[in-house]
Amino acid sequence: MASNVNPTVRRRRLGQELRRLREQKGMTAEEVAERLLVSQSKISRLENGRRSISQRDVRDLCGVYEVEDRRIVESLMQMAKESRQQGWWHAFGDIPYSVYIGLETDAASLRVYEPQVVPGLLQTQAYAEAVVAGALPEASAADVEKRVRVRLRRQDRIHDTRNPLRLWAVIDEAALRRTVGGRQIMRDQLERLLELSQLPHVTVQVLPFAMGAHPGLNGQYAILEFPDAVDSTVVYLEGVTSDLYLEKAGDVHSYSVMYEHLRAQALNVDQTREFVEGIAKEYTRG
Repeated sequence: MASNVNPTVRRRRLGQELRRLREQKGMTAEEVAERLLVSQSKISRLENGRRSISQRDVRDLCGVYEVEDRRIVESLMQMAKESRQQGWWHAFGDIPYSVYIGLETDAASLRVYEPQVVPGLLQTQAYAEAVVAGALPEASAADVEKRVRVRLRRQDRIHDTRNPLRLWAVIDEAALRRTVGGRQIMRDQLERLLELSQLPHVTVQVLPFAMGAHPGLNGQYAILEFPDAVDSTVVYLEGVTSDLYLEKAGDVHSYSVMYEHLRAQALNVDQTREFVEGIAKEYTRG
């Protein structure tokens, strides 16, 4: 594997391999936890890549699974060592959604539906500051600044000329009508949205109010796909105190089908640009 794979993705790959070894041995997570005198939740977190995996954890698990090939054990232990390295986002301190950032950093494509705000990867700095401050009224100015800096750094994937992120965003009209930070900030934000939508790897569609009820009424979600076939697609659901990551094939399929319905019901690319331009003019006249 390439050494530049980020630690989040390494943890996922290592977890998948440990799960494969357990299933090959015919053991349940409960049985493994009992053998190692740890909680079942620890085994689950190790396998789903949500927890750092130590070389000792790998050694102990390989012992339980009776892995006799020393090369396999050493390879897995090296993966564990590399998975504990820090990604660029760790330089900003404790970030609640660091797992998501790690996935987004390595993703090949991202499909996102946003019902309330312009997607983070498409935000201007002023809009991002207003969104973060409004969503976290008790956050300190320093914390707001840190979150905004991380958000702007994430946008490097959009502007990466060698390996840009393929972004498809379906945005509800409410996100364009909600006056975040003031009319000038909204005008600038919509102009940025129009500018970025011209990039060949960025597609933006608006879901107008006139569409009525649609499959996205349950809220925001994102679907991340990766360049390596060994990395399963992930559906990300953002929460207030915790986030949810879905990787089961059935869950991913359900959300993917829902996204196709959203894209089909939204305005097409040209209609969207005309629609956004119209709202931007309204902010100017106001």
